[in-house]
Amino acid sequence: MSNSGDLDPRLLRSFVAVAEELHFTRAAARLYTAQQALSRDIRRLERELGAELFVRSTRQVALTPDGERLLPYAHRVLTAYAELADAFRGTPRPLLVDLNSAGLGHEQVIHRARELAPQLELMARYESGLTGAAREILAGRLDVSFGRYGGLDPALRGRLEAQFVRYEPMAVLLPEGDPLAPLPEVPLGALAGRDVYAGAGNDRTPEWTDLATRLFAGHGVRVAPPAPLVVGMEEFRRIMAKAPTPVLAVVDFPPMPGCVLRPLVGPVPLSPVSLVWRKGLRHPGLDALRRAAAELAADEGWHERPAGSWLPDGEVLGALTAPPHTG
Repeated sequence: MSNSGDLDPRLLRSFVAVAEELHFTRAAARLYTAQQALSRDIRRLERELGAELFVRSTRQVALTPDGERLLPYAHRVLTAYAELADAFRGTPRPLLVDLNSAGLGHEQVIHRARELAPQLELMARYESGLTGAAREILAGRLDVSFGRYGGLDPALRGRLEAQFVRYEPMAVLLPEGDPLAPLPEVPLGALAGRDVYAGAGNDRTPEWTDLATRLFAGHGVRVAPPAPLVVGMEEFRRIMAKAPTPVLAVVDFPPMPGCVLRPLVGPVPLSPVSLVWRKGLRHPGLDALRRAAAELAADEGWHERPAGSWLPDGEVLGALTAPPHTG
């Protein structure tokens, strides 16, 4: 350790980024810094600690035992720095909340939270994928997201907290000319032998693809192969008209021109949605979101599981209720 005994928090942030990405180029991009500067930070931290933190080769980067030992300490120190900064702000900083897609039930939660705490700034964004959001939460670029907590890698779940929000019935989005489009609801078996798009190949949404894979198993339905990510309603409509592959969705998926949304049945598959945030995060906006989710679940029956419904075996949901309100 250096004579001063003080470690620059920037060095710890650099270390954590490399430790989580195990790739200097990706870590540098995550921190919006140059790779050379990141490498200098890691070397400086190693000098100050008197320990080698990474084993580097042309093919891979791995943590040494000292690196493994440092990682939980680095997380705790950076969390403490963030909490210290928040504690001395005159007004709590804005809370950035990822709602995944416009029109979903998650919007009800943030609307209720804004009613509960009108003095706070809860800022919404719309970017699909809880796995992608979780990486940004842990990098400090996002605070809260919604999605299938049980579908996250256990290593990610170990650094996050979650509160179960609702069971969301699943549906299929079909082109208007599809043979199944006239049906009021689509039996899962009616999709046997067909490809259904469920985000395969999108590294932000593997939890959704995993849910589809588990649901389709034994029903003769195939997850459609990876395809370029479509952004924007007009491009989505164009692609659906050109290559009419059904899309796995949820029943409150927003209307899409040229398509119909039909609930899936036989069984009724459920997408479990949880509120997810970084472990140790303290913010009154998070408290408001948790209270809002709990109130809406009670008012709307969001925790009631329909008879004959389907969930993956051993699904992890997160806490079932918000903590007591002490404000």
